[in-house]
Amino acid sequence: MQITQQRYYTPEEYLELEEAADYKSEYIDGQIIPMAGGTVNHNQIALNLSTELNFAFKKQNYRVFMGDVRLWILQKRTYTYPDVMILAGEPEFFNNRKDVILNPQIIVEVLSQSTKGYDREDKFQAYRTISTFQEYLLIDQTRIHVDQFSKTGKKQWALREYDEEDEAIALITVPFEISLQDLYNKVEFESVESESESADVEGLG
Repeated sequence: MQITQQRYYTPEEYLELEEAADYKSEYIDGQIIPMAGGTVNHNQIALNLSTELNFAFKKQNYRVFMGDVRLWILQKRTYTYPDVMILAGEPEFFNNRKDVILNPQIIVEVLSQSTKGYDREDKFQAYRTISTFQEYLLIDQTRIHVDQFSKTGKKQWALREYDEEDEAIALITVPFEISLQDLYNKVEFESVESESESADVEGLG
């Protein structure tokens, strides 16, 4: 992963800089790394899923957060911005900050060329250190394809893949289902990933 700033920053320094910045960055154990810009498809997929989740959980004790809420991963000393997070019950805030949570149950990432390797490996490994984390969705924005990881035991995760438009994804740990047709509604695969985005900082999104 390319690191753009070599000096060490404390978590407090990162939060100060982030509040004043014009763009979002992630913090990984002392390093501040700018996030690659999103695409129309990335935004559409995250919006489609969040809208359906929010409606489904209208009268249930789950919360949905999209994009701008930070997650603090204590064991990895990492601040990150998952595309979508689902919480059971009330959010636990870090140091009473209303923009940083600690207890997601489900995390969703929409993959791009510059982030897909990081999302599948290092980021997933970091997420697995969160005690409340039970399920992970990786959604491809260049084709119909979703990987669903669900926790089955200590250090054990099951994988299910979806790649047909007439399939529906049923979450394992909360009562929710969405068809791939609805998930990819208004997504145009021919207009994804510009060369300029692919050349952006690898590893964040």
